Amino acid sequence: MNTHQSDPANRSRLRWRSRRGLLENDLILTRFLDAHEEGMTDDEVDALTRLLDLADNPLMDLLLARKEPEGEVDLPHVRALLSRLRQA
Repeated sequence: MNTHQSDPANRSRLRWRSRRGLLENDLILTRFLDAHEEGMTDDEVDALTRLLDLADNPLMDLLLARKEPEGEVDLPHVRALLSRLRQA
């Protein structure tokens, strides 16, 4: 099984999915990936992937701490990554 870090296609796909329709999301996610992508663990990649599955407005609410994770994204590793994203 390829990890995120060992597979350039996975890394490229994650960066592409981070480009969002809402400029605020795009800036936060791009800034975070520019600073931290090479050191991300597979759990962090999974957490980011789950966040990227959200629509733009719910994602922005989470990134700006207007809301907290619920349902399928209310997981410890997602909350941990969200905390890091909010500091980016």
